[in-house]
Amino acid sequence: MLAGGERAAPRGMLTISAPPIVGEEVVRPILDDFLDLHPAVSAQLLLFDRFVNLVDEGVDIALRIGHLADSSHIATRLGGDVRRVVVASPRYLANHPRIEEPADLAKHQIVAFTNFGLDSWNFTPAEGSSIPRTVQFAPRCIVNSVRAAVASAAAGRGLTRLYSYHVAEYVSDGRLKIVLADAEHPPLPVHLIAPHGRMSVPKVRSFVDFAAPRLRSEFARMALEAGMLG
Repeated sequence: MLAGGERAAPRGMLTISAPPIVGEEVVRPILDDFLDLHPAVSAQLLLFDRFVNLVDEGVDIALRIGHLADSSHIATRLGGDVRRVVVASPRYLANHPRIEEPADLAKHQIVAFTNFGLDSWNFTPAEGSSIPRTVQFAPRCIVNSVRAAVASAAAGRGLTRLYSYHVAEYVSDGRLKIVLADAEHPPLPVHLIAPHGRMSVPKVRSFVDFAAPRLRSEFARMALEAGMLG
């Protein structure tokens, strides 16, 4: 049972983990607003492009993109499923061979983001097959930064593969175009997760209650920006 003071109001250090881009652009403003409402709470926002072990690393809440393997965590579904998309600038596409199926990528310049494959990308099976399609390539450029991959693609340097929220603004304003949408793998779910037992701590419960509807709205907005809903 929690002590009376901790049960009465959120307080103490709240540690949150998220992927870098969505952490910087989406989670941080929500966390700022939460801290304004709860002056007895302090926060750490840890931005990692890697798997985070919540218990071992002392994390109260994590934003997780992908299917959840650890059933011991308490998960809050945020909706706004995230696609893995291949994009290029309209100028690049206009000046290079047409892309109608994954195999066509072998004829193109690739800007490879390290988290999405350095020398190959997988796609759904072709009609009538059960074997995923794998495209091998020798990338023209390799980067370990989402922002660098987006900027290179928008500058017409080639195709890159990223999460849909990484490129939503660029797709919305026409700087990037999605290709091979019909060959994409199913979207990945988005959750807030917390170690078992942490949801009963006021600072954790209060943040999830505060952040979840705002995060759902933000992921839905980014999907609409990129023309991914409706």
